[in-house]
Amino acid sequence: MNWQLQAQEGQARASSFTTAHGKIETPIFMPVGTKATVKAMSPKDLQEIGSQIILGNTYHLHLRPGESLIKELGGLHQFMNWQGPILTDSGGFQVFSLSKLNKIREEGVEFRSHLDGSKYFISPEISMQIQMDLGSDIIMAFDECLPYPSNREEIQKSMQMTYRWLLRCKEAMNRKDSHLFGIVQGGLDLDLRKESLEQICSVDLPGYALGGFSVGEPPEIMHELLPQIAPLMPKEKPRYLMGVGTPKDLLIAIDSGIDMFDCVMPTRNARNGTLFTWQGKVSIKRQQYAKDPRPLDADCACYTCKNFSRAYLRHLFMNNELLGSHLNTYHNLYFYLELTRRARKAILEGRWKSFFQHHIQAFDQKDIDA
Repeated sequence: MNWQLQAQEGQARASSFTTAHGKIETPIFMPVGTKATVKAMSPKDLQEIGSQIILGNTYHLHLRPGESLIKELGGLHQFMNWQGPILTDSGGFQVFSLSKLNKIREEGVEFRSHLDGSKYFISPEISMQIQMDLGSDIIMAFDECLPYPSNREEIQKSMQMTYRWLLRCKEAMNRKDSHLFGIVQGGLDLDLRKESLEQICSVDLPGYALGGFSVGEPPEIMHELLPQIAPLMPKEKPRYLMGVGTPKDLLIAIDSGIDMFDCVMPTRNARNGTLFTWQGKVSIKRQQYAKDPRPLDADCACYTCKNFSRAYLRHLFMNNELLGSHLNTYHNLYFYLELTRRARKAILEGRWKSFFQHHIQAFDQKDIDA
């Protein structure tokens, strides 16, 4: 992947690496396109806001429309007309969180679709084949993601199986244009996290991820663990924190040495009327914005903020207009990407600590009141 460290301040890193579909500069946020679409956004929109890499999901695409159809139509890039890099989640999290009556055994997981109850089976080998058929640039190993809370015995058993599954994933992965990332588990116990990290990182891979965070635990626990775990990950490989999180989460993770992030929060919150700004969150549904002529965020250069008032955004939301979902999503994703762009610039210029301290206070707020 030709990973290169370009600057570092404390643990915070600015780096770059290459994939078959382009170069990625970190820190980077990856919009989530679970079902071959980032909700309310076109590929052109994603290009405009500066997206470098997006996500697809093995579980959902396997159920509908099926990887065979996508492969027949030229792969996921061609299917959704996105020519940049794509990372696909292995489907493990969805198998355990969405599916009904799943049965876990060493061979893999038998589960029923959350759509119609039909039976499916995914093993490490099948997950790899699905992702290779999709044509992913970055393929995630098939792992078991336990809910919070889980006891120590359950976590240890799951960790060991995740490690064995990783070995099978590596053996099954033979697509030269794809890169396999392993996933560190271990729950919220520091010793088990370190043990899982040692196991997973003993397998030589292009990159590594931290899974099993933001699964219901208080965010303070993750904030405490990240600075103790992330710096132990291989220094010469990309580090990815899966499914996280709020702007504050991203700042703390970058400060801990994490390079890559994804989360449905900016898109889901946008559709629910919660918008992120450099001053804190705005709940656009509030009556106080009904006659507010100001842009959502005067500090933001996105299309939404440059062209529309808070009053108009509230009007669209209150009337359930599709344009409202689009404009809100456009802004939230632009904000997340701009956050990582500004973070990268601060690291490159040697002013990360002041950037971090300044913004962590604003992002610690709840909703803006004025």
